[in-house]
Amino acid sequence: MLHHVSVGVRNVEESVRFYDRVLATLGYERMMEFLPYAAAYGSGAPEFWVQLPADRSPASVGNGVHIAFKARTKEAIEAFHREALAAGARDEGAAGPRPIYGPHYFGAFVRDPDGNKLEACLAPEPVAAAPRAAPKRKKKAPKRKRAAKSKRKTRRRK
Repeated sequence: MLHHVSVGVRNVEESVRFYDRVLATLGYERMMEFLPYAAAYGSGAPEFWVQLPADRSPASVGNGVHIAFKARTKEAIEAFHREALAAGARDEGAAGPRPIYGPHYFGAFVRDPDGNKLEACLAPEPVAAAPRAAPKRKKKAPKRKRAAKSKRKTRRRK
C-alpha cells in the first residue's frame, strides 16, 4: 500500500550515522543520499527516508506516529533494540512478545535522537481471506406481451 515513509530530522548527516548502524541489524541499507538534505534506506527500494523538513522549519515529531520495520527473527529485533540504545536512542519498550497485538507478535520500541518513534517487529503475515464469489443474479423473467388495449367506443354526451 505505501511507497515510502519519511521522517523529519534536525541533521541528516548525524541521522545517517544512527540509521546506518540500527537498520543494518534488520538487513536494510542506505540506498540513496542527497546530503545534507536527505537519505533513504531499504532492501531493494528506498522505502524509508530521513530528511530535513521541506519548509526549512525545525523537524518535529508526529504525536501518535511510529514507524515499524519488519524483522526476520527475534534475534534481529533484540539487536535492533540494543544497537539503537547504544547509538543514542531512548528506550520505549524492550524486545519481547506483545500479546495485545496478537499471539505471535514480537517487537521492540525506541525513539531516535530526534524523537521519532521506531519499532522493529516480527508478526505473522495475515492470511488473505478467500475471494468471495460474486452474488448470483436472478434471471429476469421474460417480459410478457401486453394485450393490446381495446379501443372502447364511448358515447359522447350531448
